[in-house]
Amino acid sequence: MNASIRSKLEQIAERFEEITALLAEPEVQHDQNRYRVLGQEYALLEPVVECFGRYRDLEGEIASAREMLGDPEMADLAREELSEGEQKLHRLEPQLQLLLIPPDPNDDRNIFLEVRAGTGGAEAALFAGDLLRMYLRYAEQMGWHTETISQTPGEQGGYKEVVSRVSGCNVYSRLKFESGTHRVQRVPETESQGRVHTSACTVAILPEAAEVDNVEIGNNDLRIDTFRASGAGGQHVNKTDSAVRITHLPSGIVVECQDERSQHKNKARALSLLQAKLLAGIHEKQASEQAESRKLQVGSGDRSERIRTYNFPQNRLTDHRINLTLYKLDEIMTGALDQVIDPLTQEHQAELLTSLAH
Repeated sequence: MNASIRSKLEQIAERFEEITALLAEPEVQHDQNRYRVLGQEYALLEPVVECFGRYRDLEGEIASAREMLGDPEMADLAREELSEGEQKLHRLEPQLQLLLIPPDPNDDRNIFLEVRAGTGGAEAALFAGDLLRMYLRYAEQMGWHTETISQTPGEQGGYKEVVSRVSGCNVYSRLKFESGTHRVQRVPETESQGRVHTSACTVAILPEAAEVDNVEIGNNDLRIDTFRASGAGGQHVNKTDSAVRITHLPSGIVVECQDERSQHKNKARALSLLQAKLLAGIHEKQASEQAESRKLQVGSGDRSERIRTYNFPQNRLTDHRINLTLYKLDEIMTGALDQVIDPLTQEHQAELLTSLAH
């Protein structure tokens, strides 16, 4: 095991013992806030310390087996125990390292999924619709709930822009690496000579702000406009100004919600989306300051910063961040996203482990 990682594990074990002792003190038990904070830290460290304890026990068994190798009568048994112990240690080490990776506080958050058509005109809007369907099918497979917040349809189908809310278990954890520019290469339906065109869409995955995040938004910082919804919803949407558009004046961020029939509900949804965007801006700035070179970090949204290419003639998907190429594009577009998400997650974990080892 890397010496730096071992040192961190030993520090965690010491801190765990310290917390255990503190939780037993009457003074701490009477301070509910401090007791709660220490209890949360205890719960976070316990699995790491328990696994590290098993790791150290195995090291002790291996050391004992090596000592027995010098005894001719015990040598065969010692070799057997040594082999078995080393195999167990080899299996336990990666588990222990993964436990050492600090959890992303946003992993269990619901998200706002935002897909925008980029270069490519009508074809980009059609591809935005294809991407949205891919994510909605994946959400359905995962048992998540989805709802449309706002949409601007494309002239020939698809969307110029669409925002959906996705809620469920570990939504952000699974989709957080989808943010970026997605490029498509295919023959558009309107192309009469069969030439392959390249278009692009941008995807943003925004964790929904929790109440405890306290993103301060002053009323004087907002301009709120109402208008008639343009999406699906029957005759009702054309009769009342139920849709809401909110402009955050200091940042220039504009959000809207037109899905609900109630203006009040649309305003609440739009404010929630605005909070998520402001929070994402804060987090992105912090992440940029902490790790400018991270491969999986979301870029500025510039169209040249493509993260993935969808090549339909070759049935090929390529994720450029980890050099992953799969000739299963037809499967992936029906929502079989795990085969893309799992390697991205593993690469991210490997990056974090590398940073821990320095």
